[in-house]
Amino acid sequence: MDIATLLGLVIGITVVTLAIMTGSELSIFLNLPGILIVCGGTFAATLIKFPISGVFVAFFVGIRAAFVNERESPREIIDLTMRLVKRARKVGLLGLEKVRVRNTFFRKGIQLCVDGREVDVIRKMMTQEMELAIQRQEVGERVFRAIGESAPAFGMVGTLVGLVQMLSSMDDPTSIGRAMAVALLTTLYGLLIAQLIALPISDKLEAKNAIEKANRVLIIESIVQIHERNNPTAVFDILEAYLPEKQRNQGEDDFESGINMGRRATDRPGGVGPMNRRATDRK
Repeated sequence: MDIATLLGLVIGITVVTLAIMTGSELSIFLNLPGILIVCGGTFAATLIKFPISGVFVAFFVGIRAAFVNERESPREIIDLTMRLVKRARKVGLLGLEKVRVRNTFFRKGIQLCVDGREVDVIRKMMTQEMELAIQRQEVGERVFRAIGESAPAFGMVGTLVGLVQMLSSMDDPTSIGRAMAVALLTTLYGLLIAQLIALPISDKLEAKNAIEKANRVLIIESIVQIHERNNPTAVFDILEAYLPEKQRNQGEDDFESGINMGRRATDRPGGVGPMNRRATDRK
C-alpha cells in the first residue's frame, strides 16, 4: 500500500471539509446539477479522447498503481543479482531453474538464460516487453491527466449555465445571491477533482512509471551479467551506477565486507586460503 497517496487524499478532503464547516453548513456546498455537469461532462470528454475499451482498464490500473507499491528497490535487485551470478558461476545457468524470483520480469529473464538463449536475443526480447509494459502503464497516466484537464473546464460550463439561469430570473433580486453561489459551485467541483485527485494521481503515475522503467533497465543489465557469468566484483561495479548516489558507497562497503568475510573464512584451519597453503608448504 502506498500510504502517501491515501494520506494525501484523506488530508486534502479533511482540510477542505473542515474549512467549509467552520464558516457555514456543509449542505449549501452540495448541488446535484453541478455535480452532474462536472462528472458527466468530464467522463464524456474522456471517452471521446480514448477508446472505451481502454478507459476502464486504464482507470482501474491507474488507481491500483497509485495506491499499491509493489516495486522493488534497485538495491534489492542488485543484491539478488549478486546471489544469482555467484550461483551461476558455481553450478551453471541450469542451476538457476529452481531459484524462486518474485519479480515476474526478472523471472522471465532467468528462464530465458536457463533455456539457452543468446544474450542478444534475451536483451531484445526483454527490451521489447519493457517498452510494451511501460506503454500500457502510461495510458493510465494520460487518462487521469485528461480528467484533470477536463474537470475545471466543465466546472466553468456549469458556472455559465448557472449564470444564464440567474440572469433569466432578474425580476426577483432576492434570489440573485443564492443563484450566484450555486453557479460558482460547479467551478469548485471541477477544481477539486482536478487539483486534489486527477492531476496528483497522474503525476504519481508518471513518477512510478519512470521508476519502473529504470528498474526494468537494471534487470535487463542484471540478466546479461548473469548470462555471461561475470566476476561478482565487476558485476557490482557495473550495476552500482543504477543506485542513488548516497547508497553507492554503502553498497560497496557491504559487498567488500562480504568478500573479506569469505576470505577470512578460507584462512581458517581446514580452508584453502593463503595461510593454510603456507602451513601445508612448511610441512
